[in-house]
Amino acid sequence: MIRAALAAQTILHLGHGEYADAYKTATTMRRDDTINMSAEALPAIVEAGLRSGHTTEAAAALADLKRCAIASGTGWALGLLARSTALMAPPDQAGELYQEAIDTLSRTTATADLARAHLLFGEWLRRHQRPADARDHLQTALGLFTSMGAIPFARRARSELRATGASPGALQARNSPLTARESQIASMAAAGYANQEIADRLFITAHTVEYHLKKVFRKLGIASRRQLRDNVSSELR
Repeated sequence: MIRAALAAQTILHLGHGEYADAYKTATTMRRDDTINMSAEALPAIVEAGLRSGHTTEAAAALADLKRCAIASGTGWALGLLARSTALMAPPDQAGELYQEAIDTLSRTTATADLARAHLLFGEWLRRHQRPADARDHLQTALGLFTSMGAIPFARRARSELRATGASPGALQARNSPLTARESQIASMAAAGYANQEIADRLFITAHTVEYHLKKVFRKLGIASRRQLRDNVSSELR
């Protein structure tokens, strides 16, 4: 009961950007040194510690998280490791690590952690003067947080979107949580274009097309291209 309350408080503080409070509750969780507790507490200690002036403690938590993630070998743990490592990585490595976290967590059921990876990457991109790229990830995060009722995180994503210069219409709640890029790719796939054809027309890779389509399927609750024809027109209106 205490564990669940501490975990909930930590997430709530992170959502509101209350990093000092999040660090305090996360370190309290960490004292119960179980594997499951470490998996929940350590990423929070890294993020909250880094943003509240406890950089030494954040680095120590990252080292502990690395040992736990490698030992468990699960996609969830490795995704959390990549996301946490990106927070402390130099600019020339952080972007690749955030993308690794998103790719890894996309293959798990940890939707909330995936949404937070999109949010953190979007925040990082905005701060590194890449607003267009940031909007894609922030809109994805906003859609996911809104769909799961994570209001503090949704507000944080919306605030970051405003800071990128997104138009008011882009910040409104929509029936579909798809980003502009996902909507574009979904429409082309529904029209019968193959992944490589979509990639050629949009000047991206087929791997990127596949990545976005997986997100489309998850968000729309479908499992194949065949279902796109019946769903995409109403979802993307």
